[in-house]
Amino acid sequence: MAEDDKKDQHANPSKEAGKLMNRRDVLQGLSTVPVLGLFGYALNKQIGYEKAQQEAVASPAAPAAGLSEINVALLGTGAQGEVLLSSMLKIPGLRFRAVCDIWKEYNQKRTVNLLAKYKFDVNAYEDYQEMISQEKNLDAVVIATPDFWHAQHTVDCLKAGLHVYCEKEMSNTVEGARRMVRAARETGKLLQIGHQRRSHPRYIHCFEKIIREARMLGRMVTVNGQWNRAVKPDLGAPLRYAIPEDRLKKYGFKSMAQFRNWRWYKGLGGGPIVDLGSHQIDIYNWFLESQPQFVVASGGTDYYDPATHEWYDTVMAVYEYETKAGRVRAYYQTQTTNGSQGYFENFMGDQGTLIISESEAAARGVIYRDVSAPAWDQWIQKGYVSTPRVLGPKPEGGEASLDVRESVSPDEHRIPITFRDPYHKPHLENFFNSIRGKATLNCPAEIGFETAVTVLKVNEAVDANKRLSFTKDEFSV
Repeated sequence: MAEDDKKDQHANPSKEAGKLMNRRDVLQGLSTVPVLGLFGYALNKQIGYEKAQQEAVASPAAPAAGLSEINVALLGTGAQGEVLLSSMLKIPGLRFRAVCDIWKEYNQKRTVNLLAKYKFDVNAYEDYQEMISQEKNLDAVVIATPDFWHAQHTVDCLKAGLHVYCEKEMSNTVEGARRMVRAARETGKLLQIGHQRRSHPRYIHCFEKIIREARMLGRMVTVNGQWNRAVKPDLGAPLRYAIPEDRLKKYGFKSMAQFRNWRWYKGLGGGPIVDLGSHQIDIYNWFLESQPQFVVASGGTDYYDPATHEWYDTVMAVYEYETKAGRVRAYYQTQTTNGSQGYFENFMGDQGTLIISESEAAARGVIYRDVSAPAWDQWIQKGYVSTPRVLGPKPEGGEASLDVRESVSPDEHRIPITFRDPYHKPHLENFFNSIRGKATLNCPAEIGFETAVTVLKVNEAVDANKRLSFTKDEFSV
């Protein structure tokens, strides 16, 4: 059954079967439309779509009344830079002035051409130092370069008087992340780290309403999360657009293949536990309002060729937290050879279980009330969660029977937060509104630093093959 069909049924439980008009009904109805009529409908729809697209690129989003314009540069225009740019183009009040990328033959050119369609005439640079010395009207820089460049790029931009949004991982080394925090403090400029879930409405709702106010999970005891991703071929590059070797070496790369797949190389990135796990382990720290004390991990390059995948394709880690309520054990898994069940975080307490994900495709955002927990009627009335959907088997009546060792299935409630914008847009808006003095950063440098310390320790634990402890000094700047 298609997910849309499921949603339709959940939204109209009282309607009789056969009276619902869902997507399947629409498709069946269309099958009776005469062929020429359907062709005309499709043609008109396509023309309307193309017209809307043309209008959409005719001009940048205009700033709202009273909203000051911010002059922005994008440093790093690869895949992640492209994702951030697509979000920023939907945010009013931004004026793009410059872009910088060492792949002038492809990334840089593509981005300049894209911005031109939005009426932004930007200056293009290969060297970021040249950019920040020549662009005198910049207010902010958005950094989406490889992790090993983050610290130097951020420190230099902050010292040039610019506010900085830097993608996660904050740095590939703890010391690099620490330098970034110190530079932000010394300059007084804003530094937002790109853990975008910190600005996601569903995550904010769960933390502020479900966990802190209503305490619907009760005493949290365990956490688990995962990001499983299917096998992917290495990123290639067209030979005619290859970066010359001397330029690659100037910026720290041994080859075009390493430049394109830097996330897998030690000294450049941190592997999947950093690329994927960092976002979710950041949520562990946030929702538990604590930092871990210990970590043990197992991992290795079990599938890919270690010659091209130096970091581990499979990692399983367990943290131990000492929260105000007591000890919490938190498990995390990332494996990159099978995408089964995608990615999510699961928080379990003695009164409820919360499963949450950034992914809208997975429709994550459910909470289960343990049968022994107090009623949640007041939270349903306040709109914190949906009305329950009772899951089988039931303890009494019905056809199913329970083994005496089984627990009764809990009721399932939905988190009533629907999100349709690009995932990074709210976090970028938070950054730009903070520059305007209309908000405070949701992930300032200090938070990004704590997450970097927490996550980078996993690879260290894999190498050490033993349980490692975190010291207070590690989390101090």
